[in-house]
Amino acid sequence: MSEVSLVKSSTAKITSTNPVCYVLDTNVLIHDPTAILNFDEHHVVIPITVLEELDSLKSGRQSIAADCRQAIRELDRQLGRANPVEVETGVGILRCEGDERGGVLSILMTQTPDNLVIIPNNLNDNRILNDVGYLKQQYPDRKVVLVTKDINVRLKARGCGIESQDYHSDQLLSDIEQINKGYVKYSGSFWDRVDDVETRQQQGRTVHAIAGEEFGQEVFPNQFIFDDTDFVAKVLSTRHKKVTLLHQEAASLLETEAWGLKPRDLFQAMALNLLLDPEMLLVNLTGAAGSGKTILALAAAIEQTVANQLYRRIIVTRSTQGLDEDIGYLPGNEGEKMEPWLGAITDNLEALHWEDENCSSSVEYVLNKVPLMFKSLNYIRGRSFQSSLIIIDETQNLTPHQIKTIVTRAGNGSKVICLGNLAQIDTPYLTPISSGLTYLSERFKSFEQGGSILLQGVPRSALAAFAEENL
Repeated sequence: MSEVSLVKSSTAKITSTNPVCYVLDTNVLIHDPTAILNFDEHHVVIPITVLEELDSLKSGRQSIAADCRQAIRELDRQLGRANPVEVETGVGILRCEGDERGGVLSILMTQTPDNLVIIPNNLNDNRILNDVGYLKQQYPDRKVVLVTKDINVRLKARGCGIESQDYHSDQLLSDIEQINKGYVKYSGSFWDRVDDVETRQQQGRTVHAIAGEEFGQEVFPNQFIFDDTDFVAKVLSTRHKKVTLLHQEAASLLETEAWGLKPRDLFQAMALNLLLDPEMLLVNLTGAAGSGKTILALAAAIEQTVANQLYRRIIVTRSTQGLDEDIGYLPGNEGEKMEPWLGAITDNLEALHWEDENCSSSVEYVLNKVPLMFKSLNYIRGRSFQSSLIIIDETQNLTPHQIKTIVTRAGNGSKVICLGNLAQIDTPYLTPISSGLTYLSERFKSFEQGGSILLQGVPRSALAAFAEENL
């Protein structure tokens, strides 16, 4: 049995005198295949059990398999030229040129001796916990921390006296209440707090320039400002410590129409404004079930493809727990396999034409007029969609890595609309703070061609509204 030595490799650029030893669980590498790059000058250890789990999950077309393969390729890139001794003792982590953070990566090849086993070695989770306990006993002068997305494993670790933590490198918020809602509401009159404003007419529009400190908080491009006096404005830019506002009329926003659909409240009106703006390349809509996310996105998509012809096609995809495994067993081609999972889209398409003389004929007209394509997330990787309007439903179930994979598929002339409800996360190991939807909203809040809106209320029905509040 070989012994692992947690020592610094000759190629490592360690800046800490006593770096922390972070042991990564499998779910961390699936969540972020490049996670090993995010531990700065510290020592990253991958137990052999983790490699075995990645190997067992790497086959197939599922998104989890693709993440496993990417994680394995990254490990190979780091360790590919190392000899067996270096693999166990650690090699310097390779990052981009000029990155001096250093850090060491090693594989824990040893099996925990029976006399040091903390809990029965009958489960992979237990084996990893025993490995961490073994490292703690072998190197009492080093801080050893298990990093895992699995809450149950962290509970086990606590019971075993092992320090553990969640993977935080892609979590941009500590409290979900801090998420960018897409608007800021002021009590009373907004103008009562403003001492100096420069107002001008610009291409027939009223524009206000106000010092940033007048707002009392940081504001971002394409956020909306409104108050109790029906004043509404949209942030155009936040440059040079000046915030430029585009004056909006609340009544005009509420009269906006997309494929016969009008907003029911100001929040839907602000969302529709972003959806119909050809300058917006990314729009995130969040909110409770029944708040109107899908029907607003679909109406805006049809308006811009059929009526305005800004886009050649509408591509709809979604993530659901079980989708990756179950889609292969459904009959038909890719579009037919996806239809059961995208029933919300077809339901809302019918709702848009419910009052037509012949609803089915209207729906058929739309489907014949514009290509409405249902795509599985498994088949999106590696593709590029030009002049397309891409709707991603149930985005709260995507990891930050997955959301990056999908959004980067948008080519020239394309627009991405992300829909999600952070209260309905079905994917294991994800929370509202670590969800890809939250990550995307925070990363893009300063993007001048993107915007987010948190919809309020449940206009679907009185029953749905009561159930949302009381069940």
